[in-house]
Amino acid sequence: MRTARAAAILAGLAVAVAACGNAPTTTQPTASSSASAGAGDKTLQGVKLEVAAKWTGQEQKNFESVLKAFSDKTGAQVTYASTGEDTGAYLGPRIQGGNPPDVAILPQPGLVQQYSKQNALKPLTDAVVQEIDTNYTPYWKELGSADGKPYGVLIKAAHKSLIWYREQAFQDAGVQPPTNWDELVKASQTIADSGTPPFSFCGASGWTLTDLFENVYLSTAGPENYDKLAKHEIPWTDASVTTALEKIAQIVGKKEFVLDGNSGALQTDFPTCVTKVYGQKKAAMVIEADFVATQAVQDGAKVGEDAKYIPFPKAGDTAPVVLGGDVAVAMKDSPGAMALLQFLASKEGGEIWAKLPGYLSPNKNVSPDNYPDPLTKALGQTIISAGDAVRYDMSDLAPSAFGGTDGKGEWKVLQDFLRDPADIKGAQTKLEDEAKKAWK
Repeated sequence: MRTARAAAILAGLAVAVAACGNAPTTTQPTASSSASAGAGDKTLQGVKLEVAAKWTGQEQKNFESVLKAFSDKTGAQVTYASTGEDTGAYLGPRIQGGNPPDVAILPQPGLVQQYSKQNALKPLTDAVVQEIDTNYTPYWKELGSADGKPYGVLIKAAHKSLIWYREQAFQDAGVQPPTNWDELVKASQTIADSGTPPFSFCGASGWTLTDLFENVYLSTAGPENYDKLAKHEIPWTDASVTTALEKIAQIVGKKEFVLDGNSGALQTDFPTCVTKVYGQKKAAMVIEADFVATQAVQDGAKVGEDAKYIPFPKAGDTAPVVLGGDVAVAMKDSPGAMALLQFLASKEGGEIWAKLPGYLSPNKNVSPDNYPDPLTKALGQTIISAGDAVRYDMSDLAPSAFGGTDGKGEWKVLQDFLRDPADIKGAQTKLEDEAKKAWK
């Protein structure tokens, strides 16, 4: 994003931004709540809605708590369906078959652009737009728009510039939390020498590797080059990309640094990589967003005690802060769909969600007092102190074929790079070839 956009984010995000950008998991979908007694006018009594999103496990349960509050208030009956790892692959056939869900949660703003061109989205009503204007900065509204027309509500955001660590592993190795990239590499070697692999990588979930790249690239190449690469205004064969991949190779290129080796890492998805750190205690660190907290708690860790995080260490001149987010859109023209979007955009809906683990809201009117732990609240300061270096997740802004498709594009090439970190030039050539096809 440009400097002005970064400033817009900072102005509207004194409340910390976190939670679940690209965090798909792989369990089966379940149904959400049906109508029940509670407060509200029951204006949607008898209305049935289907909501499709990527979340499973605890994240799904948390979201279903929000849907239940909506059902209790309106009387609507809401059914939840999981899209799985590839939201586009799930929604595409349903759109083509004329049977889309009423509401879909898109993990990439690029999908808003794609589906609006296919006339698969319903423009937001004035009531929903008013809710957005009341609770969000213009930048967040822009991310849910296409050709100047608002289609989506940014209901969750992810702070992706974090490294989570297991306190006991650091104590056992006698290392302190690193503050820059060189210290990270040095600490990793000390941890490896102590007998614990420093990193648990989620290589089977390709989006985690794009998050790693984006943080290193933003730090080494700077915000202006980040903006250019995000728009494919400079090629992926550029020297700035070489530098970033060389940095990443310093940690993925050492066998003793990677739990289960590189091939094992490629078979480990998110959130299994988190469980290997906190549940199985096999590794010391996992590089991912604030939503790691949700799984860490499930694994029995206490956030702030067993499970701690550090800001992503500077690999260059810039301290990176990369944000992600999920956009709720209506795919059917129904009062129920718009009522749900309005509820999700409201202060009320945001505060219900904020009380649950692993979530922070991009809604500027959701008080940080709602969040369940001090570390979650503290994430806001990380964003504020980042200044103009704040950027939105690069892969999420790209065409989905390049930045958001399992087994293809950037996801696949970076997985190949994790398999063979020595082939930096080959990775760059493949990235550029894939980018050219996606940006045609």
